[in-house]
Amino acid sequence: MTLYAYRAINELGKASKGMQDAANVVDLELRLKRGGLDLIEVKEANSKAGSRRSKVKRPQLITFFFNLEQLTRAGVPLLESLADLRDTMTDHQFREIIASMVESIEGGKTLSLSMEMHPCAFDKIFVSLVHAGEESGRLQEVFLHITEALKWHDEMASHTKTIMLYPAFVGSIVVGITIFLMIYLVPQLVGFIKSMGQVLPLQTRILLATSSFFVNYWYVLIVLPIVTPVTAKLILVSSPEMQYRYDYLKLNMWVTGPILRKIILARFANTFAMMYGSGISILACIHNSRDVVNNLVIAKSLEDVIREIESGKNLTQSFQHTGMFPPLVIRMLKVGELTGSLDKALLNVSYFYDRDVKDSIKNVQIMIEPAMTLVLGALLGWVMLSVLSPIYDIIGRVKF
Repeated sequence: MTLYAYRAINELGKASKGMQDAANVVDLELRLKRGGLDLIEVKEANSKAGSRRSKVKRPQLITFFFNLEQLTRAGVPLLESLADLRDTMTDHQFREIIASMVESIEGGKTLSLSMEMHPCAFDKIFVSLVHAGEESGRLQEVFLHITEALKWHDEMASHTKTIMLYPAFVGSIVVGITIFLMIYLVPQLVGFIKSMGQVLPLQTRILLATSSFFVNYWYVLIVLPIVTPVTAKLILVSSPEMQYRYDYLKLNMWVTGPILRKIILARFANTFAMMYGSGISILACIHNSRDVVNNLVIAKSLEDVIREIESGKNLTQSFQHTGMFPPLVIRMLKVGELTGSLDKALLNVSYFYDRDVKDSIKNVQIMIEPAMTLVLGALLGWVMLSVLSPIYDIIGRVKF
């Protein structure tokens, strides 16, 4: 297979660009034709260009696996189901991927191998699950598990964004008010305060110095929020040790840390239960789950678990020795091992943390509003006190 960069038009004459794997240009033209596109221009793309293909978004994957499960349940053959999805998928890149999968399956490959060729759409967990479904003859159940898991992950991602966006929004308002006070309001009072001709109190001098910094170095306030995240990102990408420390800090940060830890553990438990219930071995479940947690600290703990199991310890002991997983997870693992229902026990863990995360986010939102009100009140109080203190000093010296 060769990766081609092409330009094509659809039946309405609308031009589009993209990349597609094909055996040759004729094969590429046939593939595009099946997707309702006519080839105009084509050239080979190097592997570096191919690596820039964007990830398929989660809503598209939910639609794909949901429809695939429904069509399979109705008895529609796999190839016909994929062909129908190829023709109805709105995302152009994903439609190309499905078309390529159809070609691969027609060439004799299994669905899991066809999915493995497109890591921008299907990660290792999806491939492993589908492969297990093919081996056990439970492909329909696997599609259902993946659909439910994707929906759950989408909901958990929404919770994670809620934790970050709401404080960021309220914090931005506080910063905006601060900038307005220091750049516009306080400078207008400087002349009045200095005309009093007396020694200014400490809080007043601090206010004037702060306002002067905002006025004279306003460009620093604009550049700093842009440069700092970019610099931090470059440092984290170039240094695994710094990334590890940053992930550790995120897990132990006040307020948000415990919530993030619960989200990660819920995601891990849900994914582990889904894979184990599909017939995948425990070691493979843990190995694949490392990519789901998206945290180097917990990923390292899972690697330690794998080594413990390989050395002869049971699952519960291995998780317990890491010290990373709370007693609830350990207890559920122990019950699951004893009863032979490990997937159900882990789903209970996922359900518990899911509910706990929702309650925690609501509590944080309730706390943020009065906290930001106090911050605003303290800020305005400081400005008023700094401005009015010299006036009160003058009034106090007046003799009646």
